[in-house]
Amino acid sequence: MVDILGTLGPSCDNEETLSAMFAEGMTGIRINLSHVMLIDCADKLQRIQRAAKANGVSPKILIDMQGPEVRIGNISETELPEGSSFTLGKNGIPVDEIVLRSLKKEQEILLDDGKILAKVIEVAKDGSNAELRVIRGGRLTGRKSLAIVGKNIDCPAMTGSDLENLKIAVECGVTAVMQPFVRSADDLKEVRRALDENNGTGIEIYAKIENMAGVENLTSFFPYADEIVIARGDLGNAMPLWELPKVQKEIAKACNAAHKRFMVVTQMLSSMERSKVPTRAEVSDIYNAVFDGANSVMVTGETAIGENPVDVIRYLKKTATIAYDFCVRNK
Repeated sequence: MVDILGTLGPSCDNEETLSAMFAEGMTGIRINLSHVMLIDCADKLQRIQRAAKANGVSPKILIDMQGPEVRIGNISETELPEGSSFTLGKNGIPVDEIVLRSLKKEQEILLDDGKILAKVIEVAKDGSNAELRVIRGGRLTGRKSLAIVGKNIDCPAMTGSDLENLKIAVECGVTAVMQPFVRSADDLKEVRRALDENNGTGIEIYAKIENMAGVENLTSFFPYADEIVIARGDLGNAMPLWELPKVQKEIAKACNAAHKRFMVVTQMLSSMERSKVPTRAEVSDIYNAVFDGANSVMVTGETAIGENPVDVIRYLKKTATIAYDFCVRNK
């Protein structure tokens, strides 16, 4: 069968809702550690385990690491209207120095998984900040992703926080680690080494394909990843969006040829953050992902912050089951 995975967040972080999600067919849940440490999730993990047990489920617990993804610092919710200007760095939105060192005039910057697009107007001579103009506006909150169009920012595979989280992964019941923005097999080897050093030999590694380096080096990941994740959010920022479906199909084909498990994630039921019913395109997307051989499908904001987390899992499970049954009958 296909694993049905949700993401923990305020909308489902109570035992009653989690239990209902497991009852509808959820087999595991993702905890995003971009904003929190694993040690602070003890109560959440206990709620997940109790809710799963009540429904006879042995849940997959996936932790999504910070990894080499670049993010802005903590800010209050800020409106960035089209045509307005804002500052990155000193006296503005906080970012790591490595970002400022990478900026050049006229470069385009994507914020919050590409929802906001801005162009660099000027970089301070001392490199302390940069002025940007908003091309595609929106609301920005703290710790959201930042990407420079056409440029990779070279960061370590794991942060200090990642290493701390891996030290307690086993005792927290973690079953798999999701490594973001995998660029080379060395990134995965580093994660495996850190897990093994902390008694985590039984914990699986899920390699998230989110940039062109990941696409180009995909097959080299197979010996070191238990599952490949087609993470379409940032991957869609790394290319013209109309090319994304083709790349998804190519990754699926390569995984199938090598008998390597893969997952499809991002905006699978995005409309259900507000709506009780998905679009026809969304259920077709889920069906096609499973038809193409996906072993797992995952939702993120739909269950983490959406209004209908239980309904989301119901539609995800039912659609995936229909697709899986069709594939089995027609083999």
